[in-house]
Amino acid sequence: MTSSPDEVLPEPVASSWTTATVREVEHLGDSFVKLRMEVADRHDHVPGQHYVVRLRAPDGYTAQRSYSIASDPADPLVEIMIECLPRGEVSGFLHDVVEVGDELEVRGPIGRWFVWGGTTPSLCVAGGSGVVPFVSMLRYARRTGTEPLLRIAASAQTRDRLPYADELEAYGAFIALTRENQPQADGSERVAAHIYPDELVPLSEGIERAYVCGSVGFVSFVGRILGEAGVRSDAVRVEQFGPTG
Repeated sequence: MTSSPDEVLPEPVASSWTTATVREVEHLGDSFVKLRMEVADRHDHVPGQHYVVRLRAPDGYTAQRSYSIASDPADPLVEIMIECLPRGEVSGFLHDVVEVGDELEVRGPIGRWFVWGGTTPSLCVAGGSGVVPFVSMLRYARRTGTEPLLRIAASAQTRDRLPYADELEAYGAFIALTRENQPQADGSERVAAHIYPDELVPLSEGIERAYVCGSVGFVSFVGRILGEAGVRSDAVRVEQFGPTG
């Protein structure tokens, strides 16, 4: 599917490595850390884009990983959320070592495919930390008054494994937990399970695009149930992540 005529997409930027100074560090439970950074020579981003963070050892060894942007484009700081993965050399350092005032090498914003310009009726479906780019989208939607165009569904094992859970709930996102039952407004409970196809049907009505972000298995699962809900495959844009060597 092509973009809507009025869709605002980022112009290609020949981004180069620059410095980001960490201004805020917030740990959320044992697994997540939120970094808010002041980026030198910063280019404006569009919701859905990401930055690459590069670490450099004294012996010259480098390691780098990509992290989606959570902040609204109008935010003076760039916000990323890092999930500390087992044996993750970059995520472990960012989670355990980085402090306010530290400087990081970054490059971005990057990406033109997985972005939302605020004019296309869309559904976002996230698995766990895959919700981060959609937080940027919802913050942009709130600021610009385009909330009716953006629906969000998120799945996680437990509520404390879902970054930005409070903000998502306040936005009206649908949340499915796979290891916790969820009390419902009518007094019933939603039994712990993945998102059911019939839960996506009302969210899919009238959309022109669907964004899916999560693990390889999650993306495959959601792609299948979006098809069952009547969403065309050429309307679906995907970002998936998995373990790295």
